[in-house]
Amino acid sequence: MPIEKNELRRVMGHFATGVTVITSVRTSGELHGLTANAFTSVSLIPPLALVCVDKKADSYPCFEESKIFTVNVLASDQEALSRKFAVSGGNKFEGVSYKIGANGAPILDGALAYLECKVTTAIDGGDHTIYLGEIEQAETPHEGKPLLFFRGGYRELGD
Repeated sequence: MPIEKNELRRVMGHFATGVTVITSVRTSGELHGLTANAFTSVSLIPPLALVCVDKKADSYPCFEESKIFTVNVLASDQEALSRKFAVSGGNKFEGVSYKIGANGAPILDGALAYLECKVTTAIDGGDHTIYLGEIEQAETPHEGKPLLFFRGGYRELGD
């Protein structure tokens, strides 16, 4: 019998992760984004990254339509931004400072790093889709500490 989802969430919460906001855009031009810690580097040659997107997320159709996404690695002072993009509905970009990247997806001001990707593969992953993206551009525009998530809460290095 598989593990119950709340117990799995509790156990997985013991793995500290960085926090990202994954941004994309619909073919209509409407901007979307979601908070995610299901992100990892996959390969240097070719340059690949992986993100997992909940199929029920408001921004889920963006990945299927545009086939692009940008990973914004959040700094420790961006917890409020993470919380804003973690909820469903509404204009998440209202009051948020950003620029549009070369791939058409938003790059959030203040992020420690960003990776602009084009989707190369989509894999069914239960209630999520696993998107493998080729990294077309990546930068580290700011210095600072990363925003971390551990045991159900936001943390900083040294906590």
